[in-house]
Amino acid sequence: MNILIVSTVGDPHALAVMSALQARGAKVDLLDLSDFPMQLALTMAFEGGKRRFRLSRTAGGTLDLDSISAVWWRRPQGFGMPDTLADPAHRRYALSESATAFEGLYQSMNALWVNEPARDVVASHKPYQLALAQHLGLSIPVTLMTNDPEEARGFCGHHRGEVIYKQFKALPETWRETRKLREEEAALLDSVRTAPVIFQRFVEAVADVRVTIVGDEIFAGSTDPRKGAYPVDFRYNPELVWEKHVLPEEIENTLRRLMRTLGLEYGAIDLRLTPEGEYVFLEINPAGQFLWIEMATGQKIADALASHLARGLSTVGHSASEAGELSNGPAAELRRKFQLVAAAR
Repeated sequence: MNILIVSTVGDPHALAVMSALQARGAKVDLLDLSDFPMQLALTMAFEGGKRRFRLSRTAGGTLDLDSISAVWWRRPQGFGMPDTLADPAHRRYALSESATAFEGLYQSMNALWVNEPARDVVASHKPYQLALAQHLGLSIPVTLMTNDPEEARGFCGHHRGEVIYKQFKALPETWRETRKLREEEAALLDSVRTAPVIFQRFVEAVADVRVTIVGDEIFAGSTDPRKGAYPVDFRYNPELVWEKHVLPEEIENTLRRLMRTLGLEYGAIDLRLTPEGEYVFLEINPAGQFLWIEMATGQKIADALASHLARGLSTVGHSASEAGELSNGPAAELRRKFQLVAAAR
């Protein structure tokens, strides 16, 4: 079995899964897309009823893409266009042609994708996540997404002192934590006109719950955000202690249905458990981190992911056998409101 991981050599999650795969006797290659086109050459040839897909390194070595049985779409990087390609029009053209060629490659490979790049993109849309979660019966925060200053002021005034705001998509150069709206920031709400913002009513919680799903396997860990210095975003509380968490069967089944409808093989889901015992869905990250949960709770998530990849297309996966729900299931009308685009990295 030959497995491909699309990430970077410095990604500890990729290294952990690579190690688990190699322990199973799998051949594992890591593809960093920033090496293309200067250090990598892509070839897709069709002749005599046969095809030949491969990547070749300028320094030597060839990867036979037809031999790949599974791909982990972990942390794809942008293409590394050379600085000598300075003309903006030429640069856009090269990026467009490269992205389109690779998108066609992804669709053509006879392999299990964790996750398919196009489904990964769709599943990352926060409005779709919330609409689908609500449709499936999960509780979600009271939410407003808008670039209308009057709408924003009305929402923030109604939920005064209990409003958090966050981005639709965190870019490396503009990443910021989820924040609670301060009184002095209310005067800046006119600025939402230039870019939509997600506003939500803050959800009081006795536990933040990170749920990692691999195929149908569920691994959950939880922590008490009240014991951290920043209860709005657990990522800013490294001192918090995480422990294994057992979800109600009904919540587990609904989360599996969410994954199937999104066509995902892997996902990291954030929930908040309220003092009243209600689980509130916040978001799903199709490539979210899991190692800190594994180390804190002893749950073998990297091992489960390696096993899933090693089984390849024999895996009873969502993207292959159950993806019909995307076009024919109960969330079909919701999905049609979003354009399915392939991942242009």
